[in-house]
Amino acid sequence: MDEKERIVQLRKELHEHNYRYYVLSQPTISDEEFDMMMHELQALEARHPEMADPTSPTQRVGSDISKEFRQVAHRYPMLSLANTYNGQDVTEWYESVSRGLGGEPFEVCCELKYDGLSISLTYVDGRLVQAVTRGDGVHGDDVTDNVKTIRSIPLVLPGCGYPREFEIRGEILMPWSVFERLNAEREAAEEPLFANPRNAASGTLKSQSSALVASRHLDAYLYYLLGDELPGDGHYENLQEAARWGFKISGGMSKAHSLQEIMDYIAHWDTARKELPVATDGIVLKVNSLRQQRALGYTAKSPRWAIAYKFKAERERTRLTEVTFQVGRTGAVTPVANMEPVQLAGTTVRRATLNNEDFIRSLDLHIGDYVYVEKGGEIIPKIVGVDTEARTEGMEPVRFIDRCPECGTPLVRYEGEAAHYCPNDAGCPPQIKGRIEHFISRKAMNIDSLGPETVDEYFRRGLISNVADLYDIRVEDINAGGTREKSARKIVQGIEASKQVPFERVVFALGIRFVGETAAKLLARRFGSMDALAAASLQQLTDVDGIGSVIAGSVISYFHDPKNCEIVSRLRGYGLQMAISEEQRAAAGDALKGLSIVISGVFQHHSRDEYKAMIEQNGGKNVGSISSKTSFILAGDNMGPAKLQKAEKLGIRIVGEGEFLEMLEVKG
Repeated sequence: MDEKERIVQLRKELHEHNYRYYVLSQPTISDEEFDMMMHELQALEARHPEMADPTSPTQRVGSDISKEFRQVAHRYPMLSLANTYNGQDVTEWYESVSRGLGGEPFEVCCELKYDGLSISLTYVDGRLVQAVTRGDGVHGDDVTDNVKTIRSIPLVLPGCGYPREFEIRGEILMPWSVFERLNAEREAAEEPLFANPRNAASGTLKSQSSALVASRHLDAYLYYLLGDELPGDGHYENLQEAARWGFKISGGMSKAHSLQEIMDYIAHWDTARKELPVATDGIVLKVNSLRQQRALGYTAKSPRWAIAYKFKAERERTRLTEVTFQVGRTGAVTPVANMEPVQLAGTTVRRATLNNEDFIRSLDLHIGDYVYVEKGGEIIPKIVGVDTEARTEGMEPVRFIDRCPECGTPLVRYEGEAAHYCPNDAGCPPQIKGRIEHFISRKAMNIDSLGPETVDEYFRRGLISNVADLYDIRVEDINAGGTREKSARKIVQGIEASKQVPFERVVFALGIRFVGETAAKLLARRFGSMDALAAASLQQLTDVDGIGSVIAGSVISYFHDPKNCEIVSRLRGYGLQMAISEEQRAAAGDALKGLSIVISGVFQHHSRDEYKAMIEQNGGKNVGSISSKTSFILAGDNMGPAKLQKAEKLGIRIVGEGEFLEMLEVKG
C-alpha cells in the first residue's frame, strides 16, 4: 500500500473510530492508538499536500487564523417556536392541532429542548459542506470551520442510504463538565463567569479561532431533517434513520398518541433531565407527520405544528446565616452569602455571590432573612428575592464593610465602578498571591511546575512576597526537609525557562489592571520595549488602536508606582525579555511610517490581527474608521459596502492583499 492509499484508509478508519467514541460511546481502540493513527495521518498529509481534504479528521484541531464570518441565506427559514410554561397551554395547542387537522388522528413527537445554539448543517454526497447559525432566521453566520472541530458532528457520514443532499438541524452544546471547568479557570483568573452553558457555547462557536473552539469540547444533538428526498413521512422515523447515517440523535425522543402521554413525558423529564450531561430547559412537541405539518402551516413567527414547553427555574427558600467578603487579585472585594444548605437543581447550595453593595441594598438584606435562591442557567446560585414577611424584630441589615477583611486597609470605590477595592496592593495577602498566580499562569510566564497551592506555601514560608522573588528561589530553599529535591529542581528549571517568554507575555504577566492578553500584545508591539512603555504619555497610549483612556490611565499609574518600578527592574536584572526580540525587529521596517490604515474584509494569507501587527511593525498606525486622514484601506474579500462608499466619496485609495504584501516585500 502506497502513502496515498494509506491516507485514504486512515481517514476512513479515524472517522469510524470518532463516530464510535463520540456518538455511540462505544470505542473499540484506546486513546493512545487513536492518537498514533492521527499523528501518522498528519505526517502523511504534510508530505502529500495534493491530498488536502477539508473533511479529513486532521481538520478537527482548528486553526488560530482569524476569519470574519460571512452571512449565508437559509434555504429553509429557521423559525422560533411558541413558548409555554403550563399544562393548560399545552392542552390548548393539542386541541388546536386536532381542529386544524379536522379531527384526523395524529402523533406527537416529544423531544428534550436542549439549551444551546441552533445550527443548520448541509451535507452533499455524505460530506459536511456548510454549517450556519440561526442568525435572524433568514440569514445566519457561516461557522463551518468551527463546527468541524466538534467531534460528535460527522465530517463524512459512516452510514449509508442517505439522500444526495439534505439539511439537518440541531443544537450546539457545552457539556456541564466542560462548563464547570471553564468557569473555574475564569474565576481563578478573575474573569467574568459565563452565566450558563448556552452563553458559553454561543461565545465559543462565534470565536474567530477554531483552535479555541476545538479546545472547548463542544457537543451537538441533531433534531430535524429537511430535504427533497427524505426517507419517509414521519419526523421521528426520519431521525432514527439519521442516527443510522451517523448523527447523534437524542435517546430521549418518544412518540405520544394522546394528551395524557404528553403530560406524562413532561412530568418524567422535569426530574430526569437533571441527570443529563448537558443543559435542557424544556420539551419540544412536534406533530410527527410531515404531511400534517404542511397542512397545519405557519403563523408569521412560528409553526402551528410545534410548541416548546419551558421548565420553570428551580427556586428554593433557605436562611441567610452570614455574609463574608473575599478579596481578589485586583483588590476587588466581593460579598458572599452563606446560607443553610439547600438542594437545588441536583446539587447542595450553601453560598451565592451578592455582587456588590448596590445589589445588597436593592434586596434590603438582613442577617437571618429567608431568601429565595435560583441557579442561573441551573449552575450559578443567585439570590433572587427575600421573604420579608418571615423577618423578625431585631434582625440586623447587611452592611458592606469599610475595611479590607484581609489587611484592614480602608476600602475605596472608584468613580463609575460598582465594586469596592482594597488599595493596599503591596501588602494585602490575597492580592499578592493572586498577582503571583497570574504571573505564573499559562498565558503569562507559563511556569507550569508551580500552582496556587505552591504559591500559598512559599508565601507562608516567606520565600516570596512579589513576582520578582520567584527568581531568587533555589533548590535548597524548596527542599528544606530533604525529601523533595526532584520536584524542587523541576520548579527551579521551570522558573529559569520562563526567562525566554516573549516580551508581550511579560507585559501581560505584570498584571497591570485592565491590561489583558490582547491589550498587552498591542502595547508590546507598538512601544517595543518596557522602557518605552513606561515612558509613554496618555496621548501616546490612547493613540494605539484598541487602547482606551481607562487602560492608558492604568498603565501610567502602574509605572508611576515606585514599588512596581522596582519589581520591573529586578525582573530585568534576572534576564526576562524586556523588549521585542531581534527576530521580530528584523521583520519590522518603516515602509508604512506615518500612514494611517483601515483594515476591512476577509483575508486569505494572514489574519486581521497579523496584518495589524505588520502595520505597526512597519511604522504604520491602525485606525478603526475611515476619515480624510486615512492613508489607504487594506481591503480583503467582502469589504462592507458602507466603507467602500465612504472611501470613494473621500477619495481614499483601496489596497488589495497582494499589493499590500508587495509593499512590505512579504510573501503570502
